[in-house]
Amino acid sequence: MAELRAAAAGPGPVAAAVAAAALPGPMALPAAPGAAPALPSPAAGSGAGPSPGAGTAAAAAAAGGGGSGSGGAGSGSAREGWLFKWTNYIKGYQRRWFVLSNGLLSYYRSKAEMRHTCRGTINLATANITVEDSCNFIISNGGAQTYHLKASSEVERQRWVTALELAKAKAVKMLEESDDSGDESVSQTDKTELQNTLRTLSSKVEDLSTCNDLIAKHGTALQRSLSELETLRLPAESTEKIKQVNERATLFRITSNAMINACRDFLMLAQTHSKKWQKSLQHERDQRIRLEETLEQLAKQHNHLERAFRGATVLPASAPGTGGSAKDPCCPAKGDLSDEDDDNEFFDAPEIITMPESMGHKRTGSNISGTSSDISLDEQYKHQVEDTKKEKRTRIPYKPNYSLNLWSIMKNCIGKELSKIPMPVNFNEPLSMLQRLTEDLEYHELLDRAAKCESSLEQLCYVAAFTVSSYSTTVFRTSKPFNPLLGETFELDRLEENGYRSLCEQVSHHPPAAAHHADSKHGWTLRQEIKITSKFRGKYLSIMPLGTIHCVFHSSGNHYTWKKVTTTVHNIIVGKLWIDQSGEIEIVNHKTGDKCNLKFVPYSYFSRDVARKVTGEVTDPTGKVHFVLLGTWDEKMDCYKVTLGAGDNGAEGRQRAHEAEDSRVLLWKRNPLPKYAENMYYFSELALTLNAPESGTAPTDSRRRPDQRLMENGRWDEANAEKQRLEEKQRLSRKRREAEAARATEDGTPYDPYKPLWFERKKDPVTQELAHVYKGGYWESKEKQDWTLCPDIF
Repeated sequence: MAELRAAAAGPGPVAAAVAAAALPGPMALPAAPGAAPALPSPAAGSGAGPSPGAGTAAAAAAAGGGGSGSGGAGSGSAREGWLFKWTNYIKGYQRRWFVLSNGLLSYYRSKAEMRHTCRGTINLATANITVEDSCNFIISNGGAQTYHLKASSEVERQRWVTALELAKAKAVKMLEESDDSGDESVSQTDKTELQNTLRTLSSKVEDLSTCNDLIAKHGTALQRSLSELETLRLPAESTEKIKQVNERATLFRITSNAMINACRDFLMLAQTHSKKWQKSLQHERDQRIRLEETLEQLAKQHNHLERAFRGATVLPASAPGTGGSAKDPCCPAKGDLSDEDDDNEFFDAPEIITMPESMGHKRTGSNISGTSSDISLDEQYKHQVEDTKKEKRTRIPYKPNYSLNLWSIMKNCIGKELSKIPMPVNFNEPLSMLQRLTEDLEYHELLDRAAKCESSLEQLCYVAAFTVSSYSTTVFRTSKPFNPLLGETFELDRLEENGYRSLCEQVSHHPPAAAHHADSKHGWTLRQEIKITSKFRGKYLSIMPLGTIHCVFHSSGNHYTWKKVTTTVHNIIVGKLWIDQSGEIEIVNHKTGDKCNLKFVPYSYFSRDVARKVTGEVTDPTGKVHFVLLGTWDEKMDCYKVTLGAGDNGAEGRQRAHEAEDSRVLLWKRNPLPKYAENMYYFSELALTLNAPESGTAPTDSRRRPDQRLMENGRWDEANAEKQRLEEKQRLSRKRREAEAARATEDGTPYDPYKPLWFERKKDPVTQELAHVYKGGYWESKEKQDWTLCPDIF
């Protein structure tokens, strides 16, 4: 009893023990909301001491085997070591130091080079890992990057492949978790979050202090009353009970004191670090502002240098484009001279030209459609429906001259996935991504010709030309298409005119993915599932389509597959936007083993080569070159037959094929743009017809999308409001599905996740990839006009 009373005088050993039990170890203080994340160093063993996960990393390294593949404990890398990387035909395989860390595979010329220079990095989340033989394996992300690697032994190769597969699975999982956030707007509460947290914490501790005072007051009174009871003459049994109650009251007071002391310590710690947090947060904000200002200044200086270089280089001016539209002077065209203005906006356009009244959209001085706003969109749609099979439209309302400061919006998007950022329609063109995907069929006659070829190698040449032709529509198209809503569809029925019909459906929203299926009565089927990822890097925007395209010819059974290259939009900050395609495409005939390797050469101001150049070689299964392809992705593709003479090696033979003009065959040539295309978003003849109203289409068809229709008619303010309404409606639908899934999980009842209406996910027997394949039923439903299964998305 005496010991307890002594302990009650202050937080002695008992209180310290209670406090130690109540408090955890060193507190993990959260980083400032605006602070930049710490980047892991790839250097092995960096740092003074072992990291908290060193034991785990060492154990993982031991499990994976030592030698060249052991991971450094301090670096946090999953694996690192020497591998042989294919460089070129002259140097062959070269020894390089590879580091696998955080879902990224990087390589260096030596281990010492890790501190200052990285030679290349590939993201495993979007990469394919293929084993060639006992020591060789390939890592590719769909064309832009391909690493041909060789290990010192089969065991070492297996260790690397296992580590890469595990890292890829983890990277994909992290990517999916980040995608769960949806496309909500970026929160604006980061600036006050820290202060609010500290205020709440301080208030709670004050409440605890008040409770402590009350506990001390009432505890003292209780002990005084118990002491008075002890002085009374009571039976021995009652005295013993009073002593027990007194001891418990003392223990309670000690515990309360320990708790309040711990809370005070925590408050002092939080207040001490609060100043550091606020200072760090302000520092990061200042750094961001300085970085934005510096980036803008560098972009302007870079733009001046480009203009000075082009002005100092005397080149022949290019001829105006066919159909009344000249090539964009700020695009890196062949021999173009630029005289662009610094104040060029993102959507500068010529003056609005009055449209003929017969077009149904009379342009006024305010750039607003002449259609009365009192008429509902449904009535407008019905009013505009025409029989497109008889006559296709050749014009759309001219693009309004609304200026917009692109940098003011894009500076907050650096490094982010643009599909998650709500953007105004000012950046769009009046077509959806599904309609843009359908534009791949603009030169469908190439596949018609390929279907008639008896030689699979000649057929492959036409398939390669078709692959290149799909990029020709992008040369001037700097506006982005509308992101389709989940369940949105687009049909293109050209069975009577051109012998094919096509269907697209948005099968996933995050990540955005669209499935496409086209059938032709000329003997071919084209299908693809494309996931679009994009990253804004400050001065340029990279668009990476992921997914495999399949083309099957019915008579021969030849099955071709390929992937798309990376599209880059330059001059995001200042200057005129221009587009470039870069990377490699490998087209494979899975029946015969024939291959075609296409290389899209990236544009360089200092190169004397032709801009937008594409080269390719068609080889048989033995690797022998039979055809050489040469051209540009915006104009034409030629084919040369390779005939090797006695003593000719492959390079000389291919050079002679280039010089043999009599063997040249024009595979494809771009169609001229329509007249005044520069005022109509640079749409091709096919693109002008895609959004024309048609009767009998599904209620989910892109032509019925109201914000897209309003934008096409020039009513951009209304289109922006309608776009926000549709996005909010889609967001609520997603949250409702998530809530239903959560309830089903709690109740233990089965729950069916969202499934597309016209496509189903299957494992492709050729590529072994999971992809959405058309399951049929759409055209039958259209014939019956039975759309009861279609969701209400608009």
